[in-house]
Amino acid sequence: MVRVRLETRPTPSSTMAMITPLIALAATIVLGTLLFVVLGTDPGKALSMFFVEPLKNAAGWSELAVKATPLALVALGLSVCYRSNVWNIGAEGQYILGAIFASGVSLHATEETSGLYVVLVLLAGVAGGMLWSGIVAFLRDRFHANEILVSLMLVYVAEMLLGYLVYGPWKDPEGFNFPQTISFASGAGLPAMISGYRVHWGAPLALAIVVLAWLFIFHTFAGFRLLVVGMAPAAARYAGFSTRKSLWIALLISGGLAGLAGALEIAGPLDQLTPYVPVGYGFAAIIVAFVGRLHPIGVVFSALLMSLFYIGGELAQSRLGLPKAISSVFQGILLFTLLAADTLVNHKLRLIRTAPPVIAPPLAAKGAAE
Repeated sequence: MVRVRLETRPTPSSTMAMITPLIALAATIVLGTLLFVVLGTDPGKALSMFFVEPLKNAAGWSELAVKATPLALVALGLSVCYRSNVWNIGAEGQYILGAIFASGVSLHATEETSGLYVVLVLLAGVAGGMLWSGIVAFLRDRFHANEILVSLMLVYVAEMLLGYLVYGPWKDPEGFNFPQTISFASGAGLPAMISGYRVHWGAPLALAIVVLAWLFIFHTFAGFRLLVVGMAPAAARYAGFSTRKSLWIALLISGGLAGLAGALEIAGPLDQLTPYVPVGYGFAAIIVAFVGRLHPIGVVFSALLMSLFYIGGELAQSRLGLPKAISSVFQGILLFTLLAADTLVNHKLRLIRTAPPVIAPPLAAKGAAE
């Protein structure tokens, strides 16, 4: 007989830490196939919508970059937080505030405004995100409030503030009563990188920030301090590292990058503020961060994968009649399979062979034999 037993590893396996996202992706595809069978949809066609159709032409790659850009930025900030043992769950609210602040600056632009005005728009987005995450840092630092609850509750406050603005003072008077601002002047927007496609200059900006984040985390003393505070708080205190300072730095970086992501959406593909700006990027980025192993380079590939889920879900909805929630289902499956696969980072499977049990003969049969 063979039994399977989980044994604790002496040290976490770095190899398994790299492999488990691939295991989770494979398990997601298998479970997704079963889901499509249950829904009565051809699994081959459905999986093709998710993993093949978005990559078949230049337009698909353009849309992939458009969606991966905000996901990567938000996930980068969350990676800094989580490495510092600060659990920011409210990046969606910081993303919304970034979009609001960027829109406030964009509303003052005119067609004669210089193209450099977009820099102010993006900086305003960063400021909005940092303001919202700064509230979390202040309440955690001053009153020891739980940053998970505070950051999450501020998401709903941000959504209500967005609704007030687009239904109220910022509503386009000539917008046929739709809850939206006017379309922003061209001087406040990011130009497209390639004529005829939606991908804009925010994509290379995000890649540059990925490189800067990698340098900051792994090649600066400030980044080293954040890592030590996150992994060994007692050792950090002994070394004289301020946990309060690390808290503020981590949350402000995270909020600033989420706010920048919101500003890029406003200055890039959306071109106006609507109630539909929050599309769940702030929550999806949590999955992106962990699938990317909280590493800047891993986050890029993870953001591209999550973008496939978004685009594939839209294609499956329009062409196959699948529910709108199919993208969220795929995201949830990926997260749960990753959590399950991560067991192998700290544990290993051991097959144990045991001899079959010896069954003693019944007493009556034993007496008859004698």
